Amino acid sequence: MKQDVKIKKLSSQAMMPTYGTQFSAGADLYACMENPIIIHPNETQFIHTGIALEIPVGLVGLIYARSGMACKKGVAPANKVGVIDSDYRGEIMVALYNHSNQPLEVSHGDRIAQLVLTPYVTASFIETDSLEDSERGNGGFGSTGRK
Repeated sequence: MKQDVKIKKLSSQAMMPTYGTQFSAGADLYACMENPIIIHPNETQFIHTGIALEIPVGLVGLIYARSGMACKKGVAPANKVGVIDSDYRGEIMVALYNHSNQPLEVSHGDRIAQLVLTPYVTASFIETDSLEDSERGNGGFGSTGRK
């Protein structure tokens, strides 16, 4: 399924998101900067993309790590998953955190994260004094599959 999403370039150097293959769910986001940035171990740097989006109502943009950066270089979004609401019109920024023990240089045009557009449901939260019983009940972390 394809959905049109308007993109405004905030810099003439900005790169449009791209899909790596025909069936990729995530579109690569690219760094847009004049000078390289070094992300030192255990440090977060905000990386500009130079783009703003008009995400259609009913969709949310989720920013995930690129597996190559996260698994091979130890760098991933600091907030794990970024959330871009459909009413946000500012620049898309990616907060990258360096989990490794080596500095990493990010340069203009580097693929820094991936954007997945997905539908979402909003809830009407209703306060109640009781909840229906379930098989799991109030079993917490690691409780499924144990007797």
